Amino acid sequence: MATGASKPMTVADFCTELGIARSTFYDWRQKGRAPRCLKLPNGDLRIRRTDYERWLTSLEDAA
Repeated sequence: MATGASKPMTVADFCTELGIARSTFYDWRQKGRAPRCLKLPNGDLRIRRTDYERWLTSLEDAA
């Protein structure tokens, strides 16, 4: 069983954490700008915390 730290995020968790609308997430996903997602058999999406952290790091401004 996954622990709290390793439990994949829901789309709602992701949007809440970043303060964005669900439509923004799906727009980013369509454009290939969202973090990698897992698609569950029921169609729901999950984001691994490690993929989320990696994605955030990739957005850092090097300047």
